[in-house]
Amino acid sequence: MSGGVDSSVAAMLLVEAGYDVTGVTLRLRPDRLMEGSVAGGCCSLDDVDDARRVAYQLGMEHLVFNFTDIFEKQVIDYFAEEYLAGRTPNPCIACNRHVKFHAMLRRAVELGFDYVATGHYAKIRRNEAGRWLLERADAAKDQSYVLYSMTQYQLEHTLFPLADYEKEQVRTLAAEKGLLVAHKPDSQEICFVQDKDYAGFIERHTGQTLPAGDFVDETGAVLGRHKGITHYTIGQRKGLGMAFGEPRYVTRIDAEKNQVVLGREGSQYRDILIADDVNYISIPELAEPMEVTAKVRYQAQPAPAVLTPLENGRVQVVFAQPQRSVTPGQAVVFYDGNLVVGGGTIL
Repeated sequence: MSGGVDSSVAAMLLVEAGYDVTGVTLRLRPDRLMEGSVAGGCCSLDDVDDARRVAYQLGMEHLVFNFTDIFEKQVIDYFAEEYLAGRTPNPCIACNRHVKFHAMLRRAVELGFDYVATGHYAKIRRNEAGRWLLERADAAKDQSYVLYSMTQYQLEHTLFPLADYEKEQVRTLAAEKGLLVAHKPDSQEICFVQDKDYAGFIERHTGQTLPAGDFVDETGAVLGRHKGITHYTIGQRKGLGMAFGEPRYVTRIDAEKNQVVLGREGSQYRDILIADDVNYISIPELAEPMEVTAKVRYQAQPAPAVLTPLENGRVQVVFAQPQRSVTPGQAVVFYDGNLVVGGGTIL
């Protein structure tokens, strides 16, 4: 229970369905990052209090699990290391993978619980071979993209009570039941970066002050100076700090050379990518080319593509149409209709 409306209504629905429910809030941010924290994050002081009060309203026991060590190592350190390497990570995927559906599930099983339930908007369906994770294809909100790393064991021990609900329905249910978080705003930013200054956070966290470097074009010709590679991401056009007389887009970040490559209009599109650290859900492995639809960003529309297995568990993804801002470090997720085939990390 994060203290938000989604997890609160998920708990309420389970209580009403007759489950024996205990509310759990995760303490994730180290103490030094809690100073100045505000409501609306995943683990601010106000959010913990809201979760506790909702649990009291629902007649549930409420617990707090301290996962600050694993969160710092698997999410915060990972976030910083990826940016320093010129990639753009997705910390929410890392949190789901290492904290919510690994550390929390393991603790729940140790305490004798059968399931972990969350407020994610996604579906799980049982079939003869195991469990399927499904995209809410006709829904306004779907979070299957950030859940692609789930295993069969995790799906077997997970409940998504909001699978068939829309966001406004959830808020209406919360209001009807008098839950104090019914109209609480959703969290929009990375919970451990309070000021939206990713580059500043990375410098403070790592103690490294990144030097300025060169903007270059595709031929290596110097176009100007950048203020440090952590200030940029693939596909970026605005905020470059220079005028070029024509649109220029970040197409590559070379951490070793401390260069940011800028391309002209059209260069922000790619039709081929390679992914590693691939997890499959609906198939045991990829043995031959497979037609799918694939998403390269959370908000992207699934696009037709062909998966081809490569050595070392990697996969090549060839899109029928070029995709915008294919970004190393982000996830590519594969679908067969509304069935999540799996996904991996873009190289």
